[in-house]
Amino acid sequence: MSSHQSPPNPGQRRTLRKSGGEYLTPFQRKRLQKNLQEDLPPKYRQRLQIMLLADEGKTQAQICQALNCSPITARHWMLIARSGEAHNWQSHPIGRPKAVNDEYLQRLQELVSQSPRDIGYSFRNWTAQKLSQHLATEFGIEVSDRHINRLLKKMGLSTRPKPPQPDIPTHPEEDSDKRIVISNLPPSHTPETQDVWQFNPIKMS
Repeated sequence: MSSHQSPPNPGQRRTLRKSGGEYLTPFQRKRLQKNLQEDLPPKYRQRLQIMLLADEGKTQAQICQALNCSPITARHWMLIARSGEAHNWQSHPIGRPKAVNDEYLQRLQELVSQSPRDIGYSFRNWTAQKLSQHLATEFGIEVSDRHINRLLKKMGLSTRPKPPQPDIPTHPEEDSDKRIVISNLPPSHTPETQDVWQFNPIKMS
């Protein structure tokens, strides 16, 4: 009998999972554990760890805490394990593309316009570093913090909180009425020069 063992088909996976973990077959789990012992880039190692932890029944939050990864990264590789595609952990090569595309810029604009908490993060405000890390997970594009700030500036955006707006008078018509009262005095209160001379006549002998 040959020592080479081929991956089980989908029907076999369902049977094997009953006696194994949550998502992986015994064959898949063994292969991932073996790959994990090799000298791998940190991103690849993280992918394997996420799938193995998910197979042990760990939740997304527990995986994020254990591996210090983003919820999106954990959710993506948990889905890969759940769909029976764990053997494709190298199908998303890690590398820096030549340029940032329009889809990347659109996503950057969307992220800045919403709170990080809306997509599962615990912090309240974005920084260039956090945006860079998040987009690297989604697109595989490694961009420096400085370049993120340059891209935001070109779009007229910033990660800095907006300064508070000055108070606007709630009743501007009241100020207008006051100016009218002050500037439009009745004519009777303004003495004319002719009346003053007539009030003090000087009689010459």
